[in-house]
Amino acid sequence: MVQMDDKTIDQLNDEADIAADYLEGLLDIADYEGDIELGIRNGRPMIQIVADDDTDIKHLIGRNGEVVDALQQLTRLAVQQRTGERSHLIVDVDGFLKRKRQILRDMALDAVDEARETGEPVSLKPMNSFERKVVHDVVRDEGLRSRSHGEEPHRYVTVYLKKSETEGEDFDDEYDD
Repeated sequence: MVQMDDKTIDQLNDEADIAADYLEGLLDIADYEGDIELGIRNGRPMIQIVADDDTDIKHLIGRNGEVVDALQQLTRLAVQQRTGERSHLIVDVDGFLKRKRQILRDMALDAVDEARETGEPVSLKPMNSFERKVVHDVVRDEGLRSRSHGEEPHRYVTVYLKKSETEGEDFDDEYDD
């Protein structure tokens, strides 16, 4: 897994402020009403876009989160342009990522249960790096191992029992950033 640089709280807050200004500009251009909430979570700036109008906010999430992913990438580039440093900020729209994490957690727990019941590796559907990271974390917390396979955009996670529980190969966890 790629190790993030240790940034001070002031640097993280500056990134969040730059991101908020950028997103407010985009919302104005698109004529969307929305409030921006800032915070820091797990050493990353977190920017949440919330709105009273469910119709507009759904357009900012998009199908399977494609729009919110694009907003995050654009916002990261805007922050990098101003600071000269890569940002690992997170952009969320109306709690989409929280709901997505719960779905991924449930999927990972189902795979863990299946691996424990059958003793066989369980492969999941292709996922983006955020989704794979969530699955890897859940699997590790449950005491099993996981590994990513394949090439983008078809990379997927396989869940394995620990080495001591199997006679097979030793699998190292392979995390994505």
